[in-house]
Amino acid sequence: PIQAAIARKLVKTIPIVMLTAGDPVAEGAIDSLARPGGNITGFAPLSRELRTKRFGLLTTALPRLIPTGWLRNTDNSTSALDLEEMKTAARALKLQLQLLNVRGSKPELEGAFKSGVQQRVGAIVTATPLLIDQQKKIPDLAIKHRLPSMFEGSSWVEAGGMMSYSSDEPELFRRAAGYVDRILKGAKPGDLPIEQPTTFELVINQKTAKALGITIPPTVMVRADRVIQ
Repeated sequence: PIQAAIARKLVKTIPIVMLTAGDPVAEGAIDSLARPGGNITGFAPLSRELRTKRFGLLTTALPRLIPTGWLRNTDNSTSALDLEEMKTAARALKLQLQLLNVRGSKPELEGAFKSGVQQRVGAIVTATPLLIDQQKKIPDLAIKHRLPSMFEGSSWVEAGGMMSYSSDEPELFRRAAGYVDRILKGAKPGDLPIEQPTTFELVINQKTAKALGITIPPTVMVRADRVIQ
């Protein structure tokens, strides 16, 4: 995935319909949500609110959770902004956030997980497009090190992660197709307001939870939109 801010610098004229998890205004990808300007339009969820929601679901599933490890790729161009949002979200729930930093396109993940175990983190969270090609390895390492995990998209849970909370990705793609249609009919991307997702889904991998010896409380299970057995 290419971040919208980077795409805007690289591509000046080709229309871009973005599906981003961050804050495109703060990242410099667009001028405003109402009038993005330039050649970009699309969708942008309220990332800080979603991160707080994820932490809330995680602490409900794991009531004794305090230290939480955030697996982050510091090569991410929005890493500093993401850090502030994650700290704010963790602080809202009185969680201690431990940074498990990696770098590069092929990051050394084993060391980051070992560091998390040494710091006695109770769970791992991650959400960065620069780690998407590690989508199988990260859940596998979380299970290996006996760490519950919370992710930003359901594909991570399908790969073995324990939980995810995010916008309904298939619905976003369907709505994005509508934007593409309007652009092909002559609309200017910069005049189309950025929309926010309206449907969200909690996905739980029950098989992973059982492998970790975790019983997800009924109060969380009943809220799940999908459970992977």
